[in-house]
Amino acid sequence: MTARRALLSVSDKTGLIDFATGLVSAGFDILSTGGTARSLRDAGIEVTDVSEVTGFPEIMDGRVKTLHPKIHGGLLARRDNEDHRAAMHAQQIGGIDLLAVNLYPFEAQRAKTDDFATLVEYIDIGGPAMLRAAAKNHQFVTVVCDPADYDSVLAELQQDGDVGGNTRRRLAGKVFARTAAYDRAIADWMAGDEFGDSMTLSGRRLQELRYGENPHQKAALYAGGPARPGVATAEQIQGKPLSYNNLNDTDAAFELAAEFADPTIAIIKHANPCGVASAADLPAAWDAALAADPVSAFGGIVAANLPLDAETARRITSIFTEVV
Repeated sequence: MTARRALLSVSDKTGLIDFATGLVSAGFDILSTGGTARSLRDAGIEVTDVSEVTGFPEIMDGRVKTLHPKIHGGLLARRDNEDHRAAMHAQQIGGIDLLAVNLYPFEAQRAKTDDFATLVEYIDIGGPAMLRAAAKNHQFVTVVCDPADYDSVLAELQQDGDVGGNTRRRLAGKVFARTAAYDRAIADWMAGDEFGDSMTLSGRRLQELRYGENPHQKAALYAGGPARPGVATAEQIQGKPLSYNNLNDTDAAFELAAEFADPTIAIIKHANPCGVASAADLPAAWDAALAADPVSAFGGIVAANLPLDAETARRITSIFTEVV
């Protein structure tokens, strides 16, 4: 029986060694490129360089290394198609049964610099091409673009000897979402301050919410673009899971309080300010904000533009609040 083959080529090497070790234990031969191959060899894992498979060296500072029929044919060939199998035999193309690729970190680099020469080299070409090829052929190929999925893939391999069709389809969908977001980030950078001909929103799911705008509706929180202070990057310290309305009001309260330089308290309920006040200190700002509408403030969202002190916290506890 011909051994299964996995191609690993990753920028984010989180969990790489454990994943590769698990694949070897499951009977996979490992193909790899560049720094990924070096990391695997340093860990004592046997690796075949992609250049050995293609018969062609990596060139142009790594810009061209996997763009070759022996790679893409191995990813795209339908195993149940006689013509495809014949072409593989004639061209000596081996199948690739699992692909793990994550892309050059363009978004992270863009957050650090706007230098053209730097950013253009963070536009991944070979990675998206392989990911899309494997995702298209997910009936026969398992594709992984997120290290968070390594453990679940290994678990299925260990339990069932293969990755199930539902999992392969889910992972393929994740790939197309990732490449769409990646291309969107690049397109936005190239457009600069101009309004492009089209707009596509993309984001990463951070959490599922307790419910949507109404209790019978489902909702989830997504975030995209550079990280900034706000609801999407905040950590919930305690309390029940939040709803869409909770997050919407929390965002409104945070952004409103942040508009002021003096100590300020904002109380929001159902997207409307119940009270907003600035004062010499936060306790005084709380008293003034609450006095604006003490009835509507019950069950509201409270935001301050300074670290919360004990006295202000004590006064806030005089009424029920959903979020502070």
